[in-house]
Amino acid sequence: MYRYDEFDAAFVAGRTEQFADQVKRRLSGEMTEEQFRPLRLMNGLYLQLHAYMLRIAVPYGTLSSRQLRKLAHIARTYDRGYGHFTTRQNIQFNWPRLSDVPAILKELASVEMHSIQTSGNCIRNVTTDQFAGAAADEIIDPRPVAEIIRQWSSLHPEFSYLPRKFKIAITGATHDRAAIRLHDIGLQAATNAAGEIGWEVWVGGGLGRTPMVAKLINSFVPNEHLLAYLESILRVYNRYGRRDNKFKARIKILVHEEGLESIKGQVEAEFAQIRGGVLTLPQEEVERITTYFAPPDFRNQSVTKLDIAYESILDPAYGRWLDNNLNAHKQPGYASVTVSLKPVGGAPGDATAEQMEVVADLAERYSYDELRVTHEQNLVLPHVALADLRTVYDALVAAGLAEGNVGTIADMICCPGLDYCALANARSIPLAQEISKAFSAPDRQKEIGELKIKISGCINACGHHHAGHIGILGVEKKGGELYQITLGGDATEQAAVGKIIGPGFEAEAVPAAIEKLVDTYIARRTEGESFIDAYRRLGDAPFKEALYGAA
Repeated sequence: MYRYDEFDAAFVAGRTEQFADQVKRRLSGEMTEEQFRPLRLMNGLYLQLHAYMLRIAVPYGTLSSRQLRKLAHIARTYDRGYGHFTTRQNIQFNWPRLSDVPAILKELASVEMHSIQTSGNCIRNVTTDQFAGAAADEIIDPRPVAEIIRQWSSLHPEFSYLPRKFKIAITGATHDRAAIRLHDIGLQAATNAAGEIGWEVWVGGGLGRTPMVAKLINSFVPNEHLLAYLESILRVYNRYGRRDNKFKARIKILVHEEGLESIKGQVEAEFAQIRGGVLTLPQEEVERITTYFAPPDFRNQSVTKLDIAYESILDPAYGRWLDNNLNAHKQPGYASVTVSLKPVGGAPGDATAEQMEVVADLAERYSYDELRVTHEQNLVLPHVALADLRTVYDALVAAGLAEGNVGTIADMICCPGLDYCALANARSIPLAQEISKAFSAPDRQKEIGELKIKISGCINACGHHHAGHIGILGVEKKGGELYQITLGGDATEQAAVGKIIGPGFEAEAVPAAIEKLVDTYIARRTEGESFIDAYRRLGDAPFKEALYGAA
């Protein structure tokens, strides 16, 4: 994985020192909260309902064991003993004292981490496929390009004060596990007629108040010109993006109102001017950064196949874990292991300091000192030998991290909601906890199959409810909390925005409503048909009738 060079180290150390002085002036009263706000946001520090919240960048979701241990230390020393992993592959601490934040940032800098550009109207943390560099279906490891984009976008002088925040996602596989079509810019690996690898560029996606699926603006941009093309898009957005209305300031609105062809023409005009200039990526520089992401020195394995059916007979819980939590690896004898952060009755995405240390130890011993954060709020050990799976599983059982529920109805995405967030209208975590209890039976989960539930506590959609097969949005109505249900959302290469199917429900009625939707699906599905495929075939009608009765 990438290591800081001298510039990175000096850059982060300098920013940490600057912010320490700013915090000192805020605490002494030399600076008001209004004056402090833009400075803290540049360093990922939010003021939420009850306390400050610090969001720490995990570029393209990749961590070392040393870094995760440091996060565990910060959770134990400066917070309340846990951290919350987010849909941008970052981690948030919800209870740091302002006076401790400079010390936290200094601790982070010691392991090549920071919180820069995790908030504000800038280019945010670049996200990617959690199995990058390991997945059997991968065309190319996207992380070297993600790192190049990180270096290009960090404190970019032209794009530090954009009309609104800007998010980029990238995947190197044919199957989109990074939700690229729901980002301001999405990049997907592609090959041209000559067999060269480049990138499809999608623009204008996003969730929030006005959810939209991105549009394909260019079907093939070579690696060497990718930065120039991205810069061209950002220039057009920075010039024409709405600054008079924050609700219409995202690039998705610009693309929608101006039209894709108009935006594409302006981007191509910019690209024609800067193509071939200083933004052209030298092949030797691409190769230099790529060496940081070279595959581990894999050892030949005697175990190259798993008999999951047999293991399920011997130990059903272990069999479920093997069946749901493994992803096919490009190296024979290995698998990528997803560590579920979705225990029954737990807060999705939360991990205690002790659990982080367990996962760090497992990564060091069994995954070549590497792990990942997923945008679905889980962790991944990307390179585990099949022969070591039982040992890893047993360690996860002891740590309370062995739920075999990845991809099932219990593997929910959930924002912090009204328990923490000042923007939220409703609670998200308690609802997720109740749904997980209602569907905790493993046999029920298996009967249902893949079904993605995503929950947001407000229209900002930090829980990606628009992209859930079943989405749940908390709204405020007459001083109370109500929950709207959407159906048909999808974050894959078949990206779609879910549709509200009727009036909202009180919190206590939501689990029963989900049961009705699931029962309707099971009663009407064809053999092997998933929930999302059944919904696309059947449409709204049977699900509406199940919830609200015949029209």
